Amino acid sequence: MTDFRNIYDKYFRDVYRYTLSLCKNDSLAQEITQETFFKALGSIDSFDGKCRIFVWLCQIARNTYISMCRKNKHLDFDADINKAQNSTDLETEFADKETAYEVHRCLHRLEEPYKEVFTLRTFGELSFAQIGALFSKTEGWARVTYHRARLKIREELK
Repeated sequence: MTDFRNIYDKYFRDVYRYTLSLCKNDSLAQEITQETFFKALGSIDSFDGKCRIFVWLCQIARNTYISMCRKNKHLDFDADINKAQNSTDLETEFADKETAYEVHRCLHRLEEPYKEVFTLRTFGELSFAQIGALFSKTEGWARVTYHRARLKIREELK
């Protein structure tokens, strides 16, 4: 139990930020994060170590979120992004609300995995290494996917 407490203390904040990037709602993110750790505690013995524990926790969090969305029809895991902040290039574009709305529309229309990678990096503030691990890909894959997502958004804004 002490070991799990260490896991909780070490990863709670990161898992919370990840869930917040998914649902864009503080109270729902807290609920999902708590449920994630509750599920992880119940199945810690089945953790096989094939991936890092953070990745395993994020997979549980994502599945928990999707299950909640399916159960509660009013939640939409493909909903528009409510807040946005990216590199300095896009930050200047967010000053104008109309432009921000257009960026959100572009992001909403992005296909996967570009949409999720962009969201995880921008809103979830995850590192490229963490994003790559979530997708069972490399850090370089995450960087390239994020870069391509930014290019697609920029192109659509023109």
